[in-house]
Amino acid sequence: MELAGQTALVTGANRGIGRRFVAELLARDVRKVYAGIRNPDAADQEMREHPRVELVRLDITDTDAVEAAAHRAEDVSVLINNAGISTSQPLLEADVDTVRREIETHVFGTLSMARAFAPALRAHQGAMANILSALSWFSYPGSGAYSAAKAAEWSLTNSLRLELAPAGVLVLGVHLGAADTDISAGYEGPKIDPTDVARFSLDGIENNQTEVLVDDWSRTVKAALSSEPNAVLTALAG
Repeated sequence: MELAGQTALVTGANRGIGRRFVAELLARDVRKVYAGIRNPDAADQEMREHPRVELVRLDITDTDAVEAAAHRAEDVSVLINNAGISTSQPLLEADVDTVRREIETHVFGTLSMARAFAPALRAHQGAMANILSALSWFSYPGSGAYSAAKAAEWSLTNSLRLELAPAGVLVLGVHLGAADTDISAGYEGPKIDPTDVARFSLDGIENNQTEVLVDDWSRTVKAALSSEPNAVLTALAG
């Protein structure tokens, strides 16, 4: 797919990786970007005034809002499922509603978007990119809820790929360690520029890739999958 001339929708578009996706899509001459934001009033001035950006009030855990967005944006050919949360909670001690919130956002929120926009993507033989994580493949203390949600979202992505392939729709899974955004503010390890996530993901769409490993973290963890669970932690401790 050549992105120039396409119409895209980005969830979680007002900051972090989502905001970089909007900028990178515009730089690649897409026709329009629907910027999915929980509170459009929080969008920056540049986004609010850009002639090729249309703000859409969107919470991916609200099925009515998702359906309304899909009805409004029937011309979408590129869907970027970027919206997410991180509660930094373990599985056994955290309030179960907190764990459920992670699952609802990353799994059912992504599925809701995929179901609502599947007709448009099929009609345009488009593409979907799901922003996943290296934590789809391992866990560290305190990341249980997020890792479980991202592992499920990874499996969801693989299934969506199979179901949309007959219509010529590309489904891309994007994995990364940590990007320098608000969601990783409490993390003190290495962080990549969120612009790289957007750039490499869109390169993946244009090159018909099904998986993008953005950084060394994601590549290292993927390579360790054939060894014992969480082997990457053992290697780091050594």
